[in-house]
Amino acid sequence: MKDILTLGIESSCDETSVAVIKNGREILSNIIDTQIPIHEKYGGVVPEIASRNHIEAISRVTKLALKEANVEFKDIDAITPTYGPGLVGALLVGVSYAKALSFAINKPLVGVNHIQGHIAANYLTYKELKPPFLCLLVSGGNTQIVYVRDYTEFEVLGKTRDDAIGEAFDKIARVVGLDYPGGPKVDKLAKTGIPNIKLPKTHFENSLDFSFSGIKTAVININHNTKDINKADLCASFEKTVTEVLIENIRKAIEQTGMKSLAIAGGVSANSYIRSEILKLQNDDLKVYMPDLKLCTDNAAMIGSAGYYNFINGKRDELDLNAVPNLKL
Repeated sequence: MKDILTLGIESSCDETSVAVIKNGREILSNIIDTQIPIHEKYGGVVPEIASRNHIEAISRVTKLALKEANVEFKDIDAITPTYGPGLVGALLVGVSYAKALSFAINKPLVGVNHIQGHIAANYLTYKELKPPFLCLLVSGGNTQIVYVRDYTEFEVLGKTRDDAIGEAFDKIARVVGLDYPGGPKVDKLAKTGIPNIKLPKTHFENSLDFSFSGIKTAVININHNTKDINKADLCASFEKTVTEVLIENIRKAIEQTGMKSLAIAGGVSANSYIRSEILKLQNDDLKVYMPDLKLCTDNAAMIGSAGYYNFINGKRDELDLNAVPNLKL
C-alpha cells in the first residue's frame, strides 16, 4: 500500500508551522516559526502583527519542511491547512497559501479543524492509539471533554460556558505581574508556592460543562485586596483548584461513557501539574495518553495528522475554502 504524505499548515495564532506527515502517524518534518519574542513586549498576541509575520514566514517555513523531510511538492498527496478556529487574519494567511499551492501543484485541498488537530497530536505520540476514546482538550481558546467516536467523528460532552482555561491562566499571569506567555510562567511560579488559599469551584448539575470566570475573578480580587499576598501561593492554589475541577468532570465522563482510554490535548496540557494529576487517574481500567510536550502547543504536525484522516475519509475542499474563526468541532 502506497504511503500517503500530507503537508500540514498551521497559522491560527502566533506560530507559523509547516509539517510533512506520513500516513497520519509519522513526522518527517515539523518546522515551527514562533512569534513569542515579537508579542512578548505587548503582553499578548497582536492579531495584525501576527498576520504580517505569517505572510513573511510561510514560504520559507514550507521550503524548510520539504527539505527536512527530503521530499518535493510532487511527493505530497494532500495540502491540509488549519481553517479555524483562530484569529481570522492569521488563519487567512495559511488558508490562502494552501489554496494557491493546491491550485499550482494540482493536489487536493483538505481543510482541518484546529481542535481536531490537537486531538490528533496523540496519534503522533502513540502509534497504538485508536478511537474510541475520551479526550480532555485544554487550550487558550477551548476547554472541552470530547468523545472521539472515530478519527473524524466527535461528540462534545462538556465545554466551558465562559472563559477557556488557557485564557484564565493568561489573565492570572498578567494580574500577578508575569510576562507573556502566561501559562508556562504560572506553572513555574506555582512550583515554589503552597496551595493554601481557598478558591471557588463552579459545578453544573447534570452537566459536564466548565466555568472559569468565577475563580479568575476571585484570584484577581484576592490579589488586589490582600496586602503582601504570596504570588506563588496564589498561583499554586489557582492551578490546584482548576485541576480538581477538570478531574471531577473527567471522572464523571468516564463513568457515563465507560471509556477505557483518556487522552489530553491542547496547549494547557503541557502544564506539569495538570499532567501529573491526570496521570494519577491511570489504573487497570483506564489508560492515559499525553502528547509529547512539543506537540501540545500549536504545530503543523498535528494538523497534518488530522488532515490525513480527513483525506482518507474522503474529505475534499474547493478553492473557495475560507477561514472560520469561530469554527466548532
